[in-house]
Amino acid sequence: MKDSSFFSQFLMITDIKTIFFIILLIGAFLIVRQFEKNKVKFSTRTIYATIIGLILGVLIQLVAKLPEDPSQVIWLQEVSKWYGLFGSGFMDLLKMLVVPMVFVSILRVIINMDEGSDLKSLTFRSLGMLLSTTALAAIIGIVVGNIMELGVGVQMYGVETQELREITPIVDTLRGLLPSNPIKSMADGNVVAIIIFSTFLGLAVKRLNKKYSEIIKPFVDLVEAFYKIIVSVAMTVIKFMPYAVVAMFATTLTTSGLSSIISVVKFIVALYISVGILFLVHLVFITINGLNPRTYIKNSSKVLLLAFTSRSSLGTLPVTIETLTENQGVEEGVASFTASLGANMGMNGCAGIYPALMAVTIANMAGVEMNISFYVMLLVVITISSLGIAGLPGSATMAISVVLSGVGLGNYFPLASGILAIDPILDMGRTMINVNGASVTAITVANSLGKLDKNLFNKKND
Repeated sequence: MKDSSFFSQFLMITDIKTIFFIILLIGAFLIVRQFEKNKVKFSTRTIYATIIGLILGVLIQLVAKLPEDPSQVIWLQEVSKWYGLFGSGFMDLLKMLVVPMVFVSILRVIINMDEGSDLKSLTFRSLGMLLSTTALAAIIGIVVGNIMELGVGVQMYGVETQELREITPIVDTLRGLLPSNPIKSMADGNVVAIIIFSTFLGLAVKRLNKKYSEIIKPFVDLVEAFYKIIVSVAMTVIKFMPYAVVAMFATTLTTSGLSSIISVVKFIVALYISVGILFLVHLVFITINGLNPRTYIKNSSKVLLLAFTSRSSLGTLPVTIETLTENQGVEEGVASFTASLGANMGMNGCAGIYPALMAVTIANMAGVEMNISFYVMLLVVITISSLGIAGLPGSATMAISVVLSGVGLGNYFPLASGILAIDPILDMGRTMINVNGASVTAITVANSLGKLDKNLFNKKND
């Protein structure tokens, strides 16, 4: 195809293979559409979409002859860009809902909260559960990393441009979460600040309701109306999820490449083993709450698959809240509050398992002795930093930056370049367990506060 700026920069189509795989993606969409017409269950359609995306991604790599660096193959970048229109575009629509949904949900919860409700208990129980599961995640990562001897006898001197990210003191980070400018916080997607602001508004409305109920009633009605509208919009967007999953999964394999995955397969296996173990631990919590783990998995399949393919805990948040309230029986106030916190802090995968595995790997590669004091310090740093990286983009990279510096391995950060190169593959499992940890936290907290509808949890979901 003729090489010109119109084709190469504007259309981003310079190869017949690009056109072929765009047509193939459209064909995949038609298959998913046929499943929908045949009334196949939503969760089943999403699973099928994941399989189709996997097949499509592998096919793209095979046609490209398994390049070591997919970024150097122009038509692969073109395919990735076009696929991103559907995959990343879907995530953009979900992210569009995050700020208004969190704001109005928390505000509505506080306004409608019973007089006997204890916001302090909700907050501390949510934070305690998130930090506890993150600490457990770190312990699992440390154990798995040592059993598999990650980094032993390996030299991974990669890209010199991989530098240790600048670390912000936790005091400054926590202060930055305060909504000094609520509008800016909303524009920046600072969910914790939005929660704080909406909480203050809700408490003010609730306090004034006793004396000025008639005056503030229009505002209360507006909140209720806006909540109904934003939930309706969310349901409309979520219907497109199976189509987006096809594009997102194929894009991940297209941009990362199979060869880059194979080169660090041991670390990938370790991470997914750790994710699997932690998932079982989460199911133990579900069982302790008197719930059936199999039912939980069935009820959570939709949001976990979205988290896995989208690689965005925050972007998945609207679906997480919807799943908790509609499928898991969690009272909407607890679901909105706890899931929002879980999407921004105490992330089990990004801030727990991943930095633990990375620290063990780097320490072994650098020949650093790991004794009991090293492990204790590592566990403490991981748990605390899971709060300090709240709401920051590239949270997993920031987490390992903080953790490696905290245990004296900051100078060895460049050794991680080979692992960072296949971060999208790792991020799928990390994000899935992040969302699962937030969901389990919400269910546990709701059960402890008597705000879990077990009949709804056990109901057969379509």
